Amino acid sequence: MVREQYTTITEGTQIERPENQAVYKIGIYGWRKRCLYLFVLLLLIILLVNFALTIWILRVMWFSPVGMGHLHVTADGLRLEGESEFLFPLYVKEIRSREDSSLLLQSTQNVTVNARNTEGEVTGRLKVGPQMVEVQSQQFQIHSKDGKPLFTVDEEKVMVGTDKLRVTGPEGALFEHSVETPLVRPDPLQDLRLESPTRSLSMDAPKGVHIQAPAGKFEALTQMDILLQSSDGTLVLDAETVCLPELALGSHGPAGSSQGLYEVCACPDGKLYLSVAGVGTTCHEHSHLCL
Repeated sequence: MVREQYTTITEGTQIERPENQAVYKIGIYGWRKRCLYLFVLLLLIILLVNFALTIWILRVMWFSPVGMGHLHVTADGLRLEGESEFLFPLYVKEIRSREDSSLLLQSTQNVTVNARNTEGEVTGRLKVGPQMVEVQSQQFQIHSKDGKPLFTVDEEKVMVGTDKLRVTGPEGALFEHSVETPLVRPDPLQDLRLESPTRSLSMDAPKGVHIQAPAGKFEALTQMDILLQSSDGTLVLDAETVCLPELALGSHGPAGSSQGLYEVCACPDGKLYLSVAGVGTTCHEHSHLCL
């Protein structure tokens, strides 16, 4: 420690100074000074490297006052130009494309869109995978550009709102339950076939069922019985010719007596059979066919 001494003297007094008084220098000298300069130089180098890296990152990431690269920050949200790849889930309120281009969502595995409520539970899900498209929701609807419902599906029913539903598959359409429609018809020059391989086929309508084949024939095939029943009306067969080729035929009468004419007879249970025509009715002669 350097100690300073102050001496008060009067004018004309002489003070003798010691000849060997020690002199102390204040400062950093020697190896300490060199280490300090080296440390300052190292800090300057680090500062320059950091500044250069910052400039390089800004240039590579295309930072600008309005955003970063193709990502621009606007008053309505974020605007992204070109193609982008998201490695983690994306949470947004609305996604839309430009007016002059379409919106494309693409993934190597699947694309999943979830809708959640305030508690974070999934209320609706759309999953597009490599083999199937899966929709999980209480109701699924497809609307036209005018807002008209075209297709609606829920737990109870499936409704098609278009004027025409066309099935183009070679095997037709398979329905496990009932179908409600005002009209069923095939394409022009194609046959219409309604078939139930293992069960019964029933057609019901409150105001009647109309079957029409303007350019062909109507054919009904069954392994068991065909029942035509009218609870309050009449069964009318209106045709130029009514052919019943498999009716039971009674025994023939004397040769030349019938002249090839037969009488149609009916049993009490509705069974029909043929009897050789005579001057009077001959049904009672062959009534044993009703047994």
